[in-house]
Amino acid sequence: MTPLLFSTFEVTSQAFYRASLSYAIVNLKPIVPGHVLVIPNRRVPRLTDLDDDELACMMRSIKHVGRVIQSVYGADALTIACQDGKAAGQSVPHVHFHLLPRKSTDPFAERNDEIYPELEKTEGKLASNLQNAHSSSQSSHLKVDADEDRAPRTLKEMEEEADHLKGFFTEDKSS
Repeated sequence: MTPLLFSTFEVTSQAFYRASLSYAIVNLKPIVPGHVLVIPNRRVPRLTDLDDDELACMMRSIKHVGRVIQSVYGADALTIACQDGKAAGQSVPHVHFHLLPRKSTDPFAERNDEIYPELEKTEGKLASNLQNAHSSSQSSHLKVDADEDRAPRTLKEMEEEADHLKGFFTEDKSS
């Protein structure tokens, strides 16, 4: 199986879904349970850099993965977000979409738009958190700023969630 790279970080063990031109991984620091990323196989920084086949595959993957994680996590809805470029808050120069299963009881239910600044904070530290995760994969917890409310998960925790989610998908080479 071909290793999966999210920018320069290998994320193969965090992947739970693969299509022909895209894949999905669990998130290092989920904002809500089930927060995942959908990423194109080819590393390109901006959405407009994707060719039509890659974009179509990404959208089919987002639709399919979104439907499944919404069901698995008992959500009522999804927040789907993409920071497209550095000025938009993208910290990893590889196109990716955040899929967040949403419930009427989640921490943002009463203040729905507050999920976006939280997503921006998470995205802003994603590159350094990924670097820490992959350089310290032997440690029990990954390093982050001490003032963070959400600690990053261990590689083992992410692999366990990915393994659980894999059971809801079959490999789809046509998407």
